[in-house]
Amino acid sequence: METYEQCVIKSFKHNGHIHRLWQQNWIVPGGALTEEHRKESMIVLINRQTPIQESDGKQWISRVPAVSFFIPGEWFNVVALLETGGVRYYCNVASPPYLQGGVLTYIDYDLDVIRMADGSRYIVDQDEYEQHKLIYHYPRHVEDKVRDGLNALLARIEKNGAPFQDDIVNRYFENWLALFGEAEE
Repeated sequence: METYEQCVIKSFKHNGHIHRLWQQNWIVPGGALTEEHRKESMIVLINRQTPIQESDGKQWISRVPAVSFFIPGEWFNVVALLETGGVRYYCNVASPPYLQGGVLTYIDYDLDVIRMADGSRYIVDQDEYEQHKLIYHYPRHVEDKVRDGLNALLARIEKNGAPFQDDIVNRYFENWLALFGEAEE
């Protein structure tokens, strides 16, 4: 049986400064992924009550279990939040992930898409993206990648493509919980 490995998630801003740090996550082993997720080489991580550190040093504990999806080469990532009312997807338009030595990193480009449990979706933080685009002097190719990433993300949401599948999200979490649930309490 493959094992779940611990992983830290670090997001940065374009200027290289740390944005946010999720300190305790577990990588779902490749053999436990669906065939569709394996085909895309998805990196799937699970966390529950993980310590999170903000760029200003403030720390807090996540209240909602999450299953996060990172797809090599894609300019977005998806965090499925397992809430009482159903799965809410918080999607970051971001650089492709880089995983090395138990640390997954990416650059956050501010634009976010939220897909609610009822299927409605919202693009948020457009003003923050426009502000940071000027402050950090995003090169044209980054602006193009961000736009393409947003469009690819919206297309997946529209067709309920991977990873926007509540049953699979819940199964990943339940399988992890069966192994680690008691130890986490």
